[in-house]
Order: sequence, then C-alpha cells, then structure tokens
Amino acid sequence: MRRLQARGERLTVGALPWVAPVYRAMPSVAEVVEFPFAHGGLQFAARRRMALDFSRRAQPFDAAYVLPNSLKSALLPMFAGIPKRVGYMGEARIGFLTHRLKNPTNKPPMVAFYAALSGEENPKTGYQTDRPQLTLNDADVQTTLAELGLQRGNYVVFSPGAEFGSAKRWPVPHFVDVALKLDVPVVLLGSGKEFELCQAIVSTVNAKQPNKCLNLAGKTTLAGAFSAIAAAKCVVSNDSGLMHVAAALGVPQVAIFGSSSPLHTPPLSRAATVLWLKNDPNYQPELDCAPCFARECQFGHTRCLQDISADLVLEHIPA
Repeated sequence: MRRLQARGERLTVGALPWVAPVYRAMPSVAEVVEFPFAHGGLQFAARRRMALDFSRRAQPFDAAYVLPNSLKSALLPMFAGIPKRVGYMGEARIGFLTHRLKNPTNKPPMVAFYAALSGEENPKTGYQTDRPQLTLNDADVQTTLAELGLQRGNYVVFSPGAEFGSAKRWPVPHFVDVALKLDVPVVLLGSGKEFELCQAIVSTVNAKQPNKCLNLAGKTTLAGAFSAIAAAKCVVSNDSGLMHVAAALGVPQVAIFGSSSPLHTPPLSRAATVLWLKNDPNYQPELDCAPCFARECQFGHTRCLQDISADLVLEHIPA
C-alpha cells in the first residue's frame, strides 16, 4: 500500500467487514469499501451490483490489484470495467486479469509476494525494510483502556490462537506458566472461536492468582483489540494475524513459531523477538520436519512448540 501511494496512486481498498479495520488504520489508504459478501460461493449477482456502483463513481478506478488468488475475487474488477487488473495466476483467471504474475514455486516472504504486484523488478530487494505500519487515534486507545479497566504499559497480551490449526499453537500449559510468573495482569485476545482456548488459560491461572487474567476473545471489536495491543507492555503470540498487528504497532513482542516459518511470514518489527527451534543451532535433535506448514502435527509430538519453554519466553518479555 505504501509503495503504491508513494508513486502517486490514491488507494481505495475493498475488504470484508472483519478485516476492514486493518485497512482503516493504514495511513496510505484513502478509502475503505466494505464488501457485503458472505464467506464462500461466487455470489455473482452481488458482485455485479457492486461493480455497477464502482463503474458509476465520479472518479473511475484506473487499476485494480487483486490480492487473493480466487476466481471470485477477480470478478468485480472485471465487471466494473477497470482497465488495468493485476494479480497472480490462479483458478482460470485468464481474461479476468490484464496483468498476470506467475505463482512462485517456493514460499517467498509474503511481503515480497505482494510487493511484486506493484510491478517492481526485484520485489525481494529491501523487503525487510518495508515494515507494516498501523496508526491509531490515541483518544480511541484511551477509551478502550478505560472501558476495560486497564493501564497503559501495565499488562501483557496473550494471543494463543492460530486459526490455521493446532500445529501453530504454543501449548496452553506453557501460556499458563508464563502468566503465573508475570507480575502484571494478562489480557487474552482472539476471535469468538478461540474463547474456550483462552478460557482454559484464564481459568487455570485465576484459580491460583484471582483476577490475574482477562479473557476478551470474541468480546471486543477488531479495532478494540488493536487498542489493547497498542497499549500493552508486551504481546506473546503464535504466528497469527494479531502477531502482525503487534508488529505494525511497534509493540514489544515474542512471536512463537512451530510448523510455519519466520522466513515466510515474520513479524516485521524491530521490537519483535522470534522463537523458532528450527534455526536454533543448540537444539537437538534437529527438527528435520520443520517447517511442515501442516494444520496438525503429522508425527503427533509437536516438538517444535512443546520444547519452547515458558522460561525462554519470559527472558524476552521486558522487565
């Protein structure tokens, strides 16, 4: 987004409601249009109606950058008659896109993968300096803290979920151990689907240290979660969406990787510490199976996560 804006493009982002707050917090985005589409299905008529609205705008769009590889995501820009439509090859989109990039055979860094849509000849060059940036209204942050009864910089956020699967989730007992050894409150964030996962941590910790943990999974908006993260002392998370939010807000964080790879989706922040046993030369026996990118551990041991201790995580949480 910043690269496109830097060369003079005014950006309108079309996004589903659950992710729209991310783009609203990007300074480079001028406008966010929420898509009314449900998950799954082509929803052909709905896309045509929105495309018609797009085509009637006073200032028509010159280009569309289609990030998903699905056919349905390429329909609206074509129906709207946007002359330049850029995206990766996938799902028989010949004719739907005017500029098609070949999908890489390996797993490049995701920043490089999407930066390539901007037309740069060598998107990998300098991608590590393209750190994501989200900007929040401080008054909104203060309001969230007041509503939750929290004090800025006096709590740690846990994000123990990872929607992709259990092979990306650090074990619940490890999160419990960290919480019990912290001298500040712990706030747990996640989606409604992750409420029970977070509650397993909260119940165990609060039974020993009453009111130590607060479970906000599914109880706050995404914008509210952003505010809670922005004011936290530190964020401890798996490789997940909220990990990247913490990175974009510049919050100190400990990012725990197991089945996935920080070479592919790292938290691009100078305040981030990545823990990944795959690249630890002192860890034996070596993790020949990692990164497997599987939803569940194929060997049943999840050693890549089990062997990251609570004490190791605590070493990297600011005093």
